[in-house]
Amino acid sequence: MILYRLEPGCLGPDGVDHIVTFCQLAERALVQLNADICQWFLAPRFDKSLIEFQYSLAGKVLSHDKAVKFVASFDQDLDVIEAQFEDKLTLLINQYIARKAAP
Repeated sequence: MILYRLEPGCLGPDGVDHIVTFCQLAERALVQLNADICQWFLAPRFDKSLIEFQYSLAGKVLSHDKAVKFVASFDQDLDVIEAQFEDKLTLLINQYIARKAAP
């Protein structure tokens, strides 16, 4: 499992009003992304002391290094997986903002 904490400001000045809904919608849109290796969860990042990416396996938090090794066991690269996620997330954010701005 990969938990990504998303800052409300990415949705604009009123992002705090939309971040919970956006996280729920984005999670559904990300279900198929790298589904053979991981499951994505999104949460608002209200506490900036918390890291953005948090990895866990069987309910235990993994260090970044252990997550890299786990993903490598599937002949995959964690950096590539994260980049694919960030690309998809950017698309979802842009779509959400465009819908929000539409009359």
